[in-house]
Amino acid sequence: MIDMDALSDLSGFQGTLAQRVYAVLLRAIMTMAAPPGAILRKPELSERLGVSRSPLTEAFARLSADGLVDIVPQSGSRVTYLSLDEIYEASFLRTALEVAAVRHVAAHRDAHQMEALERNLRLLTFQAGEGDLQAFFEVDEAFHALLFQFTGYKRAGTLVRTVSLQLTRARHLILPQEGRVESTLAEHAAIMSAIRAGNAAAAQAAMEAHLDLVAERLAPLAEERPELFRA
Repeated sequence: MIDMDALSDLSGFQGTLAQRVYAVLLRAIMTMAAPPGAILRKPELSERLGVSRSPLTEAFARLSADGLVDIVPQSGSRVTYLSLDEIYEASFLRTALEVAAVRHVAAHRDAHQMEALERNLRLLTFQAGEGDLQAFFEVDEAFHALLFQFTGYKRAGTLVRTVSLQLTRARHLILPQEGRVESTLAEHAAIMSAIRAGNAAAAQAAMEAHLDLVAERLAPLAEERPELFRA
């Protein structure tokens, strides 16, 4: 069931109406406001978002192409269930890309980049103390986005976001687990320590450890929440 109250307002996004509807629904799926298996009913969403069915249809088609929505003719649409195989594949691909990015940044970082990364770590520390998990998650994501931005390769960030969609959903389920916020903060601090030192090998090791810990928590999560995973 979708948490309609958690749906963002369209005014917070840019683009055409269909693009903004897509962004709202994508955020709902990523944050588990629209959990795996949730039925997407156009009449309800149309009323809640104040749009006609046309932009919803376009948004659904795009979400289906992303692998996030199953469209069943005459039956409606449903948020896809999580798949361990797809999440492990996404983790494999993301690790390869992130390791390359962090090695590059550690070897070539400049003062401006270091200032942005240090600011991000301070904000992550603040959000950890505040206990706002969604804000913490967004700052965490911003750190990884900065690393890809600082490689200078324009498509790198977009590519990792695309391959990580299923993994991102799982990470939203993992973050509330006891101790995960604190361990994430410590892992980011270790990555930053290596980047400060300009040690590409240490940065790679710290990033691999950070991403491996997420992968290790997936199988237990599937056992704890089987209703969210594809049989």
